[in-house]
Amino acid sequence: MKSEKTIFAPDPAPLSVGILVMADTNALSLAASVDPMRAANRRAGRTIFTWRYYSAAGGPVPITAGFEVATDALDDRPAVEVLMIVAGFRLAEQATPALLARLRRLAPRLRAMIGIDGGSWFLAYAGLLDHRAATVHWEDLETFADRFPAIDVRRDRYVISGPMVTTGGAAPSLDMMLDLIRARHGAELALRVAGAFLYEPVHAATVPQQAVSAARLARTDPALGRAIALMEAGIEDPPAIAAIARRIGLSQRRLEMLFSDRLGTSPGRFFLDLRLDEARRMVTDTVLPVQEIALRTGFSSQVAFARAFRARFGTTASALRRPF
Repeated sequence: MKSEKTIFAPDPAPLSVGILVMADTNALSLAASVDPMRAANRRAGRTIFTWRYYSAAGGPVPITAGFEVATDALDDRPAVEVLMIVAGFRLAEQATPALLARLRRLAPRLRAMIGIDGGSWFLAYAGLLDHRAATVHWEDLETFADRFPAIDVRRDRYVISGPMVTTGGAAPSLDMMLDLIRARHGAELALRVAGAFLYEPVHAATVPQQAVSAARLARTDPALGRAIALMEAGIEDPPAIAAIARRIGLSQRRLEMLFSDRLGTSPGRFFLDLRLDEARRMVTDTVLPVQEIALRTGFSSQVAFARAFRARFGTTASALRRPF
């Protein structure tokens, strides 16, 4: 099979990037995508990236932080080589037939298309990720995989599949941009850009996304990090706390002391809250039946799920659900 060209390869030439900003985009995801280019230009002492902001119709686009981004209207021939789609919320509503058709027309004319955070959904809706590997934010992974069975959905922080690149959120987007700078202009420049943000680039693309940010805990207390990773992997079929303790080479009592000392809670309470937080996300962000949500978060009894959900959130799953 002929290998596809990628922008992640040595190339001293400036790269022109269009940033398609969708309404209600996360400001941090936008900054993680744009500011590394600015910092790279400054550290390199020359222009190695240029960028312009676009939207479907042009004009100011509101984002979640409460300010607007001025944009030009995206047409069929933007003067860029790469198009980044940065999105956060109201994805299906904004994925209009006209916009998706435009993305399909643009794809063969561009060197790459990059889905930032919710931007992966637009590439998927347009059919541009079919038969490719891709990722989205960990909250959406199951829904995304169910909705697009032709995509090889991965839990990776970011995925490079030829000219199609997808990321799992703000921090993975920064990792991806540092990787792009490293690939095109060398590791030394990438490290200087990371240093400008006081950011330690420790995550490879294939490191799984985690619901709990346990990387720092894992460095200072590897056993605690491993325990949390096992809990995250076992949300649908939760292992007993004693089994988790055995897997990491501790007694159950020692594991309980570890959670109490470091996190101020018991491992059982932490694990239950982790499962219930995922259940709440599915209730508010998907149309899955409540019974299926209970099963996907490790509750074999609907009664037990309802009781635990009310105790945690003070309401029922049905009452919390937004109309779609």
